[in-house]
Amino acid sequence: MKSETPRSFPLCYDPTSSDRPAARQSRSALAVFLTAILAPRAILFLDCAVWFTALAGCRQADATARPIASWLGTTMGTQYTVRIAEPPDGVGLPLLKHRITSRLDAINRQMSTYLPESEISRFNRVESPDWFPVSADVVRVVAAALEVSRSTAGAFDVTVGPLVNLWGFGPAGRSATVPAAEAVAACRSRVGYGLLQVRADPPALRKRRADVHVDLSAIAKGFAVDEVARILERHRVRGYLIEIGGEVRTCGRKSDGGLWRVGIERPVVDGRAIACVIELEGQSLATSGDYRNYFEQQGRRYSHAIDPRTGRPVEHGLVSVSVLASDCMTADAWATALMVLGPEAALPMARRHGLDVLCMIRTTAGVVERTTPGFAARITGSASSGGEPPIGAGSEARR
Repeated sequence: MKSETPRSFPLCYDPTSSDRPAARQSRSALAVFLTAILAPRAILFLDCAVWFTALAGCRQADATARPIASWLGTTMGTQYTVRIAEPPDGVGLPLLKHRITSRLDAINRQMSTYLPESEISRFNRVESPDWFPVSADVVRVVAAALEVSRSTAGAFDVTVGPLVNLWGFGPAGRSATVPAAEAVAACRSRVGYGLLQVRADPPALRKRRADVHVDLSAIAKGFAVDEVARILERHRVRGYLIEIGGEVRTCGRKSDGGLWRVGIERPVVDGRAIACVIELEGQSLATSGDYRNYFEQQGRRYSHAIDPRTGRPVEHGLVSVSVLASDCMTADAWATALMVLGPEAALPMARRHGLDVLCMIRTTAGVVERTTPGFAARITGSASSGGEPPIGAGSEARR
């Protein structure tokens, strides 16, 4: 079930640098959270990604600008990258790295379904209808997930894990076999955000069915990115870019005064290519897609993007969704939700909730891109244009 996933990648980084991300490695960001908290993301989809790669047209750094400090690490079954522009004097990178690593490890111990003794794994094993104590972090993430579930009438649902496993996209590995209708119906009875309750004080979760299973992989990476940002901001770091398995958050500008440039992947099955480049300053970006993790049977493709409402993989033409938001947890959850909703519902839903999005839709004429005006205004060009003029704000479609 580990397959590559759609991504975005910060641009203008030296591909010969020792800190460059292994962009070409298979990184199933939704599919492997922590040793795989993300694997569940396959729960709704493979994580969609972000590469860091050099693009033509990147601005030359000012000779007086301090170099960007950056480092790589591994977490949640994928890689993460932190890039800092002009760290404040007196704050050592070893201390920042240590605190970031410790925080990410703590989140894994709370939310990974791949760790048998994580909070979520222990909650999933409990069959009691009583309140189960968890950390405030877990409550915060579950509460945010339930809010998106209510807003989308269940298109986003952290209880979808049994269906993901049934279709062969879960931790147990791929079966590449279409399950029987009876098995799908039985799993659907265990799925539904209304079967899960959350309490803030004291922090706890409760299930209304003994066999409810919670999987936070479609939102936990975004939460982890936000927590890394909190650490940097506590250390008065004002310019940074954080990426975990394709989910990105930025603040301020690079040390040369330029905006952070991020490439969004073109939805092609073979290889990697950049569809467009956007510039960010203080925004978060998450992408979900259905073209990296799937199996075929009798000439029909079955994606890892499972619709909790039907119990089956999505069958519409939406192949990739990128979402901009102020925080990465919101972008992460909504990218998954809009991917499930499909091309007709995604843009109206995004507008209703004040989200800027890019939707890539498969048609008989090829892939068509539809955006909100806010997202279009941040596009600076495509890989082939080398960062040439942006698509005009207000443009809703392009090929």
